[in-house]
Amino acid sequence: MQWRLDAGGQTLALTSDGGLPAVIYWGARLTDGEDLAELAASTRQDLTGGMIDALPALTLTPESGRAFPGQPGLICAEADGTPLHPVFRFARADLAAERLTLVSEAAGMVLTHHITAQPTGVFTLQTVLEAERDIRVTWLAAPVLPAPQAADYMIDLHGRWVREFHLNHVAWTPGIRMREARTGRSGHEHPPYVILPEYGCTNTQGTAYALHYAWSGGHRMLAEELPDGRRQVQFGAAQGAETQAGRRFQSAELVAVHSASGLNGIGAAFQRDTRDRVVQWPNPARPRPVHYNCWEAIYFKHTLADLSEIADRAAALGAERFVLDDGWFGRRDDDTTSLGDWTIDRNKWPDGLHPLIAHVHSLGMTFGLWFEPEMVNPDSDLHRAHPDWMLGPVDQVTGRNQLVLDLARAEVRDYLFDAVSAILSEYDIDYIKWDHNRLLPVVDVAQTHGAYALFDRLRAAHPGVEIESCASGGGRIDAGILARTHRVWLSDCIDAEERLRMQHDAALFLPSCVTGSHVGALHSHTTGRALPISFRAWVAAQRHFGFEMDPRKISDADAGVLRDVTAWYKANRDWMMAGTILRLDSSDPTVTAEMQLAADGGRFVLFAGQNAQTVQILPRPLRLTGLDPAARYRITLRNGGDKPPQSRGPNALKDGPLVLSGLALMGQGLLLPVAWPATMWVVEGERL
Repeated sequence: MQWRLDAGGQTLALTSDGGLPAVIYWGARLTDGEDLAELAASTRQDLTGGMIDALPALTLTPESGRAFPGQPGLICAEADGTPLHPVFRFARADLAAERLTLVSEAAGMVLTHHITAQPTGVFTLQTVLEAERDIRVTWLAAPVLPAPQAADYMIDLHGRWVREFHLNHVAWTPGIRMREARTGRSGHEHPPYVILPEYGCTNTQGTAYALHYAWSGGHRMLAEELPDGRRQVQFGAAQGAETQAGRRFQSAELVAVHSASGLNGIGAAFQRDTRDRVVQWPNPARPRPVHYNCWEAIYFKHTLADLSEIADRAAALGAERFVLDDGWFGRRDDDTTSLGDWTIDRNKWPDGLHPLIAHVHSLGMTFGLWFEPEMVNPDSDLHRAHPDWMLGPVDQVTGRNQLVLDLARAEVRDYLFDAVSAILSEYDIDYIKWDHNRLLPVVDVAQTHGAYALFDRLRAAHPGVEIESCASGGGRIDAGILARTHRVWLSDCIDAEERLRMQHDAALFLPSCVTGSHVGALHSHTTGRALPISFRAWVAAQRHFGFEMDPRKISDADAGVLRDVTAWYKANRDWMMAGTILRLDSSDPTVTAEMQLAADGGRFVLFAGQNAQTVQILPRPLRLTGLDPAARYRITLRNGGDKPPQSRGPNALKDGPLVLSGLALMGQGLLLPVAWPATMWVVEGERL
């Protein structure tokens, strides 16, 4: 028996010989007439010495009961801890509306694999295990896909606070590459993504595969090369995160992408899927508003006079949404107190937030507010009243002076819903910055399910409110949380030099429209580095744009630059937010470059960031991508005024527009002017 699903440019084909189904093909879309039985036959492998007499299949859930030579996809036991090694037999299949459901059975258990071809061109896969009696599950992988053997490395991610989304290039070797996030969230350290490029893959060409586990709790990834050479990748919740015996268990969805156009094909698919399927926009037609966030301007020092003056300056610079950050509630003068007490601090706000919101609205801006609902300070009325509501051991170490509320408890979720909903009901608020600063003391899937339930309930009650996921910056960025939010805070570091690299790498997974990026102060609050306003502004304008410095402290000249870039963002955001980010293969390692290409291909903008001195004297040609070779394009340098004094030659872009074919721009490339470090060249392109 064989089955086939097609999603965009990729095909997934499977077979079963009576046992659990296995993938026989995952790659570029097959011809409509492909004989699946012949395809299945072509995957049968030989045997040789040192092997048992039949090669155990690499199924959607590799079974420990069939002598599989690698990591099983299911580890379970009776409720009393007695190990189980079920052997499943295939029972039935249902293929309808681009969704394939495969059901297999063992003694008292049913294992179901759901595979869906999404209209955005990705596959989503999920495993469900049901039992007739209570059992314990230590590990349940999402449906397991084979990894390519025509490859010598994989790309996974690591990071830390203020340095998120760094790409690891890790060699394939016999054995297991295992990464496990046990912090209770998708994590700075190793978020749940992996890319599997084949030999010769670059940003713009070659074959690659990618997987993303759409789960916001602790997770585990295994990339394994078996002794026989086959390779598998497994994703699931962190081992042991299912803390209770039960009768039904399920993985989160695994998102799978194949690309025949290099890493950019992976990025384009994930960007499109997140924007068009995962995120549930309150108003999809609304332009992404320019943010102003007051955190790095005032921290906890709230006064109506200061914030009103800041709002005046922010509106004059072009802000459209004013966000009041931490410090408005309880007795919150620092980070040691009041989390959980979601009532207005009447010492700071004797009339509540109404005067500030009215002033913000009078300036034409909407109003957003910071919350951190999942956490509690020991010094809070909530914790004094309900010390039993915290998650984990009584004697645990705090993190950022915080404990975690046990969201598996309905009474905790009810309290948080009522408290947050009361604020949203009293005040005209269109946006929440939802923070998550504390690592969890234990890993438990029930905590993540509880958080999801709270998000879902608040969104149903307040459908017009957008939510940003912030977790000490980029500590919770995944499709599970993005199904309930509308923006992510990529990093607490808004140093433009750091952000240039982070945004570039995160574009392999995230579209512009959800990736918040702000212009910071002259001296970065997280690195101390001082960077020019033009560089800071253009780096932020690559994504969902905003600013976060104290606007009362910037010079008139810097304010003029910021107003100019803000106006440019507003004029271009609609097509940019609906377009595709394409990373360029720069032959100069000091240049980080990408294009944002409109959905119809009719226009693009090239961002080329110079982050260090070059080795050679003059810039190397920069080859573009994604253009029509036969079309002609008018290209214009948007910010020629940023050239340094040493740029004194006849570079054509400094003198006016050029008209070149797509073939020339992609083949020979474009010569940009000489640049100092911390310069961003912005080149606009229009198809003629």
